[in-house]
Amino acid sequence: MQIAVASGKGGTGKTLISTTLMKVLNDERVVLIDADVEEPNAGLVFNQSPLTTSVVHRLVPTIDPDYCTLCGDCAAICNFNALVVIPDQVLVFNELCHSCGACVALCPQSAIRETKHPLGVIEDTLVPGCGTLSTGRLNVGEALSPPLIKACKQKAPGAPTRIIDCPPGTTCAMIEAIKGSDYCLLVTEPTPLGRHDLVLSLEALQLLNIPGGLVINRWQGNDQYLSDLSRRTGFPILARIPFSPELARSYMRGAETLEAMPELRCIMTDIIRQIKEAV
Repeated sequence: MQIAVASGKGGTGKTLISTTLMKVLNDERVVLIDADVEEPNAGLVFNQSPLTTSVVHRLVPTIDPDYCTLCGDCAAICNFNALVVIPDQVLVFNELCHSCGACVALCPQSAIRETKHPLGVIEDTLVPGCGTLSTGRLNVGEALSPPLIKACKQKAPGAPTRIIDCPPGTTCAMIEAIKGSDYCLLVTEPTPLGRHDLVLSLEALQLLNIPGGLVINRWQGNDQYLSDLSRRTGFPILARIPFSPELARSYMRGAETLEAMPELRCIMTDIIRQIKEAV
């Protein structure tokens, strides 16, 4: 079973939910994938050093000047403006390339070949008693995160439970992270921005036909709009996590959140039960 934990905006508590779910499941076969590759932080919660690190590459074009006639076909083919022909050479902008391979396949002189371009790394960390944490970490300056997210999701496909800590928003990165999930938890907060971005996230789930439910974090009793939205869309509210300064301070210090808010264990256990019933 693959559970995605997503949100429309940052800072709603996705990583808190993801890591706490992993702790409560208490199964060494569980795999938590930190797919927020631009700002991964699940590893800070567990404070464990990675056991292995693997480099992820993507293919980008390289021009052979001995065969290139500067005909300009490659630049005309590229929809992403990653190739520009100037009077004496072809410029390749790796950051813009989507690794589609069209320029290689359609070059009339066979002057283009694909070479490996380092995109980022995946760090695998053993969390005693909880399972394995796989963290994607995008290289500084890289603009395309979906290929790295896709590589992260290929980790441990046979694990009985995989939790995906998704990047915020509803861009290509979030879509790639939740794609193929059996269930998606949308973590939100009872604020104007939280409500606005939640609507966009719900639309993404509906387009992908992924079942899901809402978790209201920092709840202070006033959630009429979210309750109405839940009824209109058919996405149930699975849990309300009360606002707790002590939980926030504990999380900030890297201390055990289940000790700062003991009822959090019961909340997570009930979320897991509801997901299993829905799936």
